Amino acid sequence: MAEDKKIAGGVRAASAFVAAHGKPSRAVVENIGRAGARVVLVGADGAMGDVVLPDVETAEKVVAAVADLDAAEWDRETTEALKIGPEHRRKMARR
Repeated sequence: MAEDKKIAGGVRAASAFVAAHGKPSRAVVENIGRAGARVVLVGADGAMGDVVLPDVETAEKVVAAVADLDAAEWDRETTEALKIGPEHRRKMARR
């Protein structure tokens, strides 16, 4: 049951991202070790977001459950779809 809640939370977050940033959006699942898995979201408008989940299997279930969210890799097509603006660059520079 706890896994179902984690999947549901991930689906809500990813669905909200797709609704805000266009269809279809892309999702790249990344293993981040003990911390779990990160789903990097790339919207149709080039925006980037993410959802962190407990493991890769849960992350893949979330991606599969969201309409208009396509599983992707960091290939040329996905990286070219990403548009990182000055606000994001400033935010990352502060870290």
